[in-house]
Amino acid sequence: MMSFVTRLDEVKTPIWIALAILGFICWWPLGLAISAYALWSNKMGCCGMNFGRRPDDMSRQARDWWRQPSTSGNQAFDEYRAATLRRLEQEQQEFREFLSRLRMAKDKAEFDQFMAEGRTRSEPQPRN
Repeated sequence: MMSFVTRLDEVKTPIWIALAILGFICWWPLGLAISAYALWSNKMGCCGMNFGRRPDDMSRQARDWWRQPSTSGNQAFDEYRAATLRRLEQEQQEFREFLSRLRMAKDKAEFDQFMAEGRTRSEPQPRN
């Protein structure tokens, strides 16, 4: 069984493409299965999709992508960057608080208007 799996690993990308096309021509589920195997086993890695990566590879890549370099080598720039990021985070927090107060004021105004309309409807109309 291992020799069969080893042989499958040695098959080149153009052959996988041809097999998938023939599979679709003969019976579409066979072509779909061949295509799925080729994609998920990294046989078609040339497409840049790389579906067959191991979970530890994905987590390592995610960590590498989100991790920022601790220093650029220029102390003045690093201090400027840290100060700017702190200022931007503070401004972002202040803006969120402002939006919250704005929403609250809008909701209160709408509620007050609704209550005022409700009072005018519930008051008996004078008859002439």
